[in-house]
Amino acid sequence: MKRDPMPSGVDWAIVDDREQGIFRVNRRVFTDGDVFEQERRQIFEKCWLYAAHVSELAASGAFISRVVGGLPLILNRDKAGKLHAFFNSCPHRGAMVCREPQGRARNFTCPYHGWVFSDEGRAIHRPLPESYSPACTQDESLHLRPVPRFEVFHGFIFVNYTATGESLADYLAGAGDYLKMIAEQDEDSMVIVGGAQTYSARANWKLLQENSADGYHADTTHSTYFEYIKNREGTVKNSFGKGFGRVRNLGNGHAVSESTNAAPWGRPLARPMESFSQDVKDAMEAARLQVVARLGEERGNFICHSDRNLLIFPNLVVNDIMGLTVRTYCPVSPGYFEVNAWALAPKNETPLLRELRLKNYLEFLGPAGFATPDDQEMLELCQRAYATARFVEWNDLSRGMLTENEPAPAKQDELQMRTFWRRWKALMSAEERVLA
Repeated sequence: MKRDPMPSGVDWAIVDDREQGIFRVNRRVFTDGDVFEQERRQIFEKCWLYAAHVSELAASGAFISRVVGGLPLILNRDKAGKLHAFFNSCPHRGAMVCREPQGRARNFTCPYHGWVFSDEGRAIHRPLPESYSPACTQDESLHLRPVPRFEVFHGFIFVNYTATGESLADYLAGAGDYLKMIAEQDEDSMVIVGGAQTYSARANWKLLQENSADGYHADTTHSTYFEYIKNREGTVKNSFGKGFGRVRNLGNGHAVSESTNAAPWGRPLARPMESFSQDVKDAMEAARLQVVARLGEERGNFICHSDRNLLIFPNLVVNDIMGLTVRTYCPVSPGYFEVNAWALAPKNETPLLRELRLKNYLEFLGPAGFATPDDQEMLELCQRAYATARFVEWNDLSRGMLTENEPAPAKQDELQMRTFWRRWKALMSAEERVLA
């Protein structure tokens, strides 16, 4: 074995020529196994990753078992009300301790040999205890291993697999205010409604990150949805034409695509469509007035009337549009990833608006809605075509490059994608590559 230091080990992957206005990504980054393993080490083991929402752990004894960044975790609230995040692996022989996706429990029993752990992660029972030496029973490594770091930011729980580094607030940078705006939609708290929607795609995970705030594809890929809106409403108001919305670089690889009173759909908080009943319109206006009374006219109306697709590096998307979706995706291989998505809603929302919200969520954002199957098909078509990467090497993300000012027009600019790739390159360049 020899080691090539390669201080800029992924220089081959990105062309970022700001003078000429050219930005390209080599298609090998979507198919190469070495790149994939390096992403696990340099990105998913070092960045803050979204794990859950506090509303999922509201009750004493509540727990969730979930894969976060490729690693199985247990997140729970103990009997004293404290939140914990543990690796879901028995310290005895390694089996997953918790097999249920969620529930309530005072302790966790490993199904392999029957070791029992308290809701604080302590080993409280081992079969045949007399067989263990005092040193073994006092060994701290034989309790559930806590995740090195986890923090809560306005109800969003994040974990980090490194013991040191920047705080979650610093990591979120400008994205933090957008998460705060989402939390401010209710005077009490936001809540996850129902369970997770889980699906997968035979494509590389980075393609979904690109797609999630890409307004450029909407008219073509989602034309069926806009035809549906046109047939229902008689017209498509303010479709995705020139000048629609803005994209912003929020720092640390995070970005947002947003617009105000421009999207062709309605939103429960609080933008009605002509076809909505008067009862729904009245409920929307009452909800808007409550938000404005708490937050002021400017911020309140921006939260109520604007749409936003928020990208938090590396794998969290919050779609706050006709519905409100929290979506993460876990890379399994270079050509396959799994998605978990949840509907988020104001806790005190009226039943009328909740019904509308969930209908909107399923209609467009759900795995069987108008948008998600379309997007999934496009990502899989891309991945299949990357078999030609030796001959057709580059993806182009140059739109708007020469006029890269912020905020940038969403329809004419791919700033949000370049923001992701520049952060990706910075993190991936930090590791030496081992060559045979």
